[in-house]
Parts: sequence; structure tokens; C-alpha cells
Amino acid sequence: MSFAHAEPEQAASNKPNLGIFADPIAQFAAPGEEAVGDLLLQAMSLLGVAYRFGGSSPETGLDCSGFIQYVFRKSLRVNLPRTSAEMARAGRVIERDELAPGDLVFYNTRGFQYSHVGLYLGGNKFIHSPRTGKSVEVVSMASSYWAQRFNGARRVSRGGSEWKEPVAEKKAAEKNPAGKPAADKPAAEKGKRSTRTERRKAARAQEAERKSASRKKSGQSTRKKKKPD
Repeated sequence: MSFAHAEPEQAASNKPNLGIFADPIAQFAAPGEEAVGDLLLQAMSLLGVAYRFGGSSPETGLDCSGFIQYVFRKSLRVNLPRTSAEMARAGRVIERDELAPGDLVFYNTRGFQYSHVGLYLGGNKFIHSPRTGKSVEVVSMASSYWAQRFNGARRVSRGGSEWKEPVAEKKAAEKNPAGKPAADKPAAEKGKRSTRTERRKAARAQEAERKSASRKKSGQSTRKKKKPD
């Protein structure tokens, strides 16, 4: 009779300790959160990818929003908007003490709100594509630089769907692209209608003037053909 023996525990101790690179999601994702785990795994796989302004592909480089858009699309089939400012309107607002792995965190790094975005990992850390000359990295939200520039956080649906701008916001942006107060709209529309009316009146006047000139010319030609008695 033969017996199976467990592998000696000493063999396990000989394996190198690779930290988060051995299992990038182990210390961040709670058990059972498969969608979040896939998202974080995809994000961590891009560590070291170079930053490139406007970049949306790991092969050529990623900017901050390009990085977020790429990992959501590849792991969850969620199609987020392209810029960090647009992403700040996706999903729902959450408080800082509600942060969970997979949430979006926003920062003011260029003098205006929501100019930078990263992906929260848990443990007060987030992963992002920082700036020209650097590459995708994990940083602490507690550092003075990031703590002073924190703008808020959003939680995006993790189901496979395409993000759509809220109807009310989309209509407002289309009808008022210059950011003018909504009260200006009726006056602007009235001005457009008035301009169209004036054009039609001018066109009718020109047509009437042309016909009148044509009749006068015709009468003069008839009188010239008559012989004197």
C-alpha cells in the first residue's frame, strides 16, 4: 500500500517573495469580487508603460484618462469617455471614506478640477499614468502632493455596457456650448427668428423692385416703337 505525502513546507520557503507582482490583486480585491479583480489585474499589468499625452494604447503610451479608459474597456467591456473631465460625470459620486478598489479618483494637477484621474486600489493607494517622462505607477493618496490636489471620486458600473452622458447634461452642452446662462437662450432664438424674417422681407422687396423695373423697361420699349401722327 502506498501513501501520498504532502510537499515539505520547507520547499515553499525557498520560493522568492515577489510581493504584489506575484499576485497583483491579492492584497486589494475582496474575495468574490471577480469584476474588480479583473479590473485591477489589467491595471497592474500595465505598470511601467510610458506616459504619452493623448496616448490610448500600451504599445505607444498612455495618458491618465487613456490608461483608465483602456483598462475598463479591456477588463469589463465598459466604454468610458476619453477625458478625465468627462469621466468625472460618469457613474456616481462617492465620499473619500467610501472608496473601494476599482473606484476612480480625481485630482487637480493642471490648475483646473478633474484634470487628472487614477484607479483606486485600496489601502489608500491608486494606480495612474502620471506625466511626461514617467510611466504607470502606484502611489499613496496620503502623500502631501496628492492629498492637497484631491478632487473627489466616482464609482462606475462594472457591468459590460457603454457609458452615455446623462441626457440633461448632453442637451445642455449641445444647446449652450459657450457656457452662457440658460436665460440667454430665448433671446438668442428670438434674434435668429428675427434675422430670418428680415431676410425674407428683403428678398421679397428685391423681387418686387426687379419686377417693377422690368415693367418700366417694357413700357419704354413699346412707346419707342410707336410712330408720331
